[in-house]
This record gives sequence, structure tokens and C-alpha cells, in this order.
Amino acid sequence: MKKVVLSTLNAKYIHTNLAIRCLKAYAEPDFDVELAEYTIKDPVLNIATDLFSKQPDVIGFSCYIWNIEETINVIGILRKIMPDVKIILGGPEVTYDVPYWLERLTDVDFIILGEGEESFKQFLTEANGDEDWDKVAGIAYMKDGKPVIRPQSNKIDLREVPSPFRFEEDLEQLSKRVTYIETSRGCPFRCQFCLSSIEVGVRYFDREKVKEDIRFLMQNGAKTIKFVDRTFNISRSYAMEMFQFLIDEHLPGTVFQFEITADIMRPEVIEFLNQNAPAGLFRFEIGVQSTNDETNDLVMRRQNYEKLTRTVTMVKDGGKIDQHLDLIAGLPEEDYQSFKKTFNDVFELRPEELQLGFLKMLRGTGLRIRANDHQYTYMDHSPYEILGNNVLTFDDIVRIKQVEDVLEKYWNDHRMDQTIEYLVSNVFETPFDFFQEFGSYWEGKGWSRIGHQLEDLFKRLREFLSTKEGVSLSVVEGLMKLDYLQNQKYKPRKPWWNNSMTKEQRSSLYQEILASPVMAGAAFTEMNLSEKDLYKHTMLEHITLADGKDGYVLAYFEPSTGRSTLFPVGVS
Repeated sequence: MKKVVLSTLNAKYIHTNLAIRCLKAYAEPDFDVELAEYTIKDPVLNIATDLFSKQPDVIGFSCYIWNIEETINVIGILRKIMPDVKIILGGPEVTYDVPYWLERLTDVDFIILGEGEESFKQFLTEANGDEDWDKVAGIAYMKDGKPVIRPQSNKIDLREVPSPFRFEEDLEQLSKRVTYIETSRGCPFRCQFCLSSIEVGVRYFDREKVKEDIRFLMQNGAKTIKFVDRTFNISRSYAMEMFQFLIDEHLPGTVFQFEITADIMRPEVIEFLNQNAPAGLFRFEIGVQSTNDETNDLVMRRQNYEKLTRTVTMVKDGGKIDQHLDLIAGLPEEDYQSFKKTFNDVFELRPEELQLGFLKMLRGTGLRIRANDHQYTYMDHSPYEILGNNVLTFDDIVRIKQVEDVLEKYWNDHRMDQTIEYLVSNVFETPFDFFQEFGSYWEGKGWSRIGHQLEDLFKRLREFLSTKEGVSLSVVEGLMKLDYLQNQKYKPRKPWWNNSMTKEQRSSLYQEILASPVMAGAAFTEMNLSEKDLYKHTMLEHITLADGKDGYVLAYFEPSTGRSTLFPVGVS
């Protein structure tokens, strides 16, 4: 029996690859398959060395836009040190434009097309037998200098496939990594920038088997379980059944993430979740992409933004579920000003996370096939990101990337929510204007090319705002101090601001608080802190309030929980 290794290069260590586990589960027990995962940051020679040590006869790689170039480099070394090994590729990156890949990758022997379980098992049968590749459906290879592409047979019955989650070697790592699970394949929508639009129809796995897998994963320590279904809530009855199951049977500390289509989610479903879901159990990822109707029509994306807004708002008001909303810059007929409107429309919803991505012209998608219709230019190699089109210049893209940079640091990381809210609501004309002006300033200072500590983020924002006319720096600094203190787990040794109080002033105020704790409110009084604990676990700071008046805040850092609590201090 030939030795078989299935491998992939994940984007991060915490990620796991579901595809190679599905192939292994389907091939067993007829064939023994070993899994070998790495990351794109691992040195290429180290990966090749480790694979060489396993002495396989067959190596398969799962390929995506984020790992294809690194995978090709690994393959180049493997072919030199293991000239007889059979190398097989699969995954969305190589499933489309197959002749291109076969001609470019002369070190690769075979490509599996699309859904790979049955094709891979047939391949292993022939690899261990007569090597009659004509008997394998869903495979491509070179023969006599020409590509041979054998179409797939019928789709497999997902209700009958074995579980990919029962491998002994995975159990130890479950608590430390993200576990990906699929309960369906396919997508009902036809968005022309997405590979999911190519597969028609939605097929479901057996519900009870899925539930058993989730129980097993939780019992063995899985903490983050991410559903990769393209639209988890396409069937309301199915989504409700699964939500109820997860609410009833989840174990403490587990988080479930879903990709949902927000404008088809019924209000009664959200009301059910708001009433019954424990806070933090679920996380929704919602692809908005654009609020421009013409753009959405051009990419065959049906979206009712009014209903999407209703869903996002209801979920946010419920306070139970964090939401991650996606935008794509560079879609057809979305110029800089139109994208600015899209950004402001979506930021108005104040999602916990707003992901600003850039259009990638994926092989096989309608947008790539019709790229000339909108004069797209894009990178030749993955990730095939656009460089411009008929309404968006490269200069526009550079500017939007500056927005993305500071959006990640100053909104998505929630380091200074009160400050940013004040700035986008009271100081700048629109949220986009704040992120754009700050992003351009950030880039001009060269800060995107150097590292930063938390304190640097506050200093750099203050420096930028000092260049703006009409900004009440003392008020903004007050909000920044509150944000900083609220997010500290321990009493900071050296905060980012210069002391505005002398030691004598601070000591005098501390003595007043000791004599009359009610100055800091009833909740603080109930803590009944000793003088020693007051000095050891609190920080007293002067701030300028939003109305321009002076005030003081006392930050208490709970030593056992690492939580901070702020108490306004009234001074007579």
C-alpha cells in the first residue's frame, strides 16, 4: 500500500483545514492517509524537509489564493529531493483554469477538480493498482504534452459521508485552534465575484450527524467552531433548529460563527435569538459589499439594504451577538465617492467589526471572465487583487487602503470607542472623512512601516488631531484617557499622557476620597477600600469633560479579575 500524505499551508497556526480531513475520512478505512499542516509563514525548506521525512509515495496539497505561491515553492523543492513522488493538487485555486495550472506547474502530476472525496478515493485505488487514470472522474493531468480533463461524476450524497472530526491526532489541539464545520455545500446566490456562485443549488449534510459532531467537538475542548456554509440561514426552519440545538447543548466558553445573509433573516428569528441566546455564544459575519444598487445589479447580487439594516440593528440592540460586516472596494461602477457613501452607510450601523476588503479577480468567476467590460487591471498571481478599473484609479485604491489601515487599529480593535464615536459624530463631516484623513496622515508619517505599542496609538491620534483646526484637544484627550483606563487590565506604570496633576494635588485628592468615599459614588463607597489598596490598585486622573468643564476620574483595577472600573469623582 502506497504511503499517502495530505498537506496544506494555513494562513495562521490557529486555522485548520477541513478539506484534507474530509478526504482522509472518505478514503478510510480502505486507505491510510496522514495529515501534515503548516503555515504560509513557515520556511519553505522546513516544510519540504518535514514532508521528506515522512517518505510518502503520494503527496496532496489543498490550494487557496492565500497559499498557492508558497505551495508551489514547496513543490519545487520536493520534486528535486523526491523525483518519484506523485504530487496531486486540489482546492478552489486550482479547480478553475485547469490547463493554465497544468502547463505552469510541470512538477505536479494531477489536479483534483471541485468536490474531491470520491475523485481522491478513485485516484488512490488506481495509484495502488493499474494506474489507469481514465477510470478516475474529476481529475486532470498532462498526457503527451496535452491537458487531459476528466469531468466529475455525480455529486456525492452528503448525508452518507463519514465525519472528518474523529481523528485522534486532532483532539489535543481542539481548544487552541479554530474548528471549521460545514452543514451544507453550495450557495443559492450568483454573486459574480464569488466562487460559490459557480456551484448551482444547496445540498445538506445529515442534521443528526452534524449535531453529534458538534457534541463530540465540544466534549473534546473545541472553543471556536466556525460554520463555513455560504448562507447558513437560507432555510429558516433549518437555521432555527440548529440555533435551538446550540443554545440548548453548548458548553461554557464555546463560540459559534456563521456567515448569514442579513436581508432574508426574519424579525421573529432575531427576536428568538435576542431572548434565548446567551451573550457571546454566536457571532455573525454579514457580507454587505456595497450599498450601490447599480453595482449590486452588475454583479448579480440581490440585496434589500433596508431589510439588512433592520436585521443588523435588531441584532445589535439585542446585545447578544457580535457582528462582522464586510465591504469590497473595487466592484463595478463603484468609484471613490460611491465607495465613500457605502462605507458611511454601513458604518452608521456601528458593527462590532467592519472589514474593508479589495476585490480579487478569482479564477472562474464571472467578473474575471468579463474583466474587460469594466477595464479591470489586476495582479497576475494570487491574490489577484485589482489595481484599477474604468471608474477607480490605483491612486483611489491606495487612499482606500489608508482607510483600511486605521480602521483596523482604531475601530475593529475597540481600543478607544468613546473617542472615535465623538470624532466621527462631532468633529469630522463623516466617519469616512475621519478614517481617510487620519489614514493619509498615518501613511505620510511612515507609521505603516514601523511597529507600535498601545500607547503609540493614542499618541499618534493626538498628534494628528493637533494638526486639525477646530478640534477641542482637551476634550478629546479626556475621552482618550477614559478609553485607555477602561481597557487596561492592570494599573499602567507609564500612561501615554503627561501628568496634569502634581504629586501634591493627587495626594490631597486621595485624602479627600479616603475621608469621604461618596465623592466617587455609592458603588465605590461599597467597596470600602483601605488606604493601602486605594493607592495600590487605583489611578486618579484629571480630565476635561465634553462640556469643557474640568473633572476627575478614579480607575480601580481589580487585582483578581484584571478588570478596570471607572468612577467619576465629584469635587466641591
